[in-house]
Amino acid sequence: MDMSRWIQPKPESESSEHKIKHYHQDGESTVYVTNQEFPYPDGALIVSRTDLNGIITHANDVFVDISGWTRDEIIGAPHCLLRHPEMPKAPFADMWATLQRGERWYGYVKNLRKDGGHYWVYATVIPNLRQGKVIGYSSIRRKPSRERVNEMTAKYAEMLKNEQEGK
Repeated sequence: MDMSRWIQPKPESESSEHKIKHYHQDGESTVYVTNQEFPYPDGALIVSRTDLNGIITHANDVFVDISGWTRDEIIGAPHCLLRHPEMPKAPFADMWATLQRGERWYGYVKNLRKDGGHYWVYATVIPNLRQGKVIGYSSIRRKPSRERVNEMTAKYAEMLKNEQEGK
């Protein structure tokens, strides 16, 4: 898929540039990252749906607000648009394998905002079934505890290091 429609603009604030090979997508993207964490609003739920290829077909207002993209930009975009370069590939590989078995997937994800900032979520992803056939996926994300974010930050850093070293 040509990702050029969803090119993240370079932030005006200090940022670092990263090349990302997206899991389940062709090609590579350049993303910009700042150290700014966007606070996840208390009590809010992010809800989105995708087709079988991970293309966003629905995004609630909370998702639009937190992601920093407009609704017009996010609908039709691949969900990997939100992939933060500090996320290892393994959680996404596990998610896709779990979904292919028709099961729910749960996990912690550090997402990239359009402005280069980030936000953490605890995600639940489920297959959408129609007449016994998977037609897409729904994802509901909620605010994770700071303790779990700290744990996952360290765990993902180690996993990413191992991936980069080929372990």
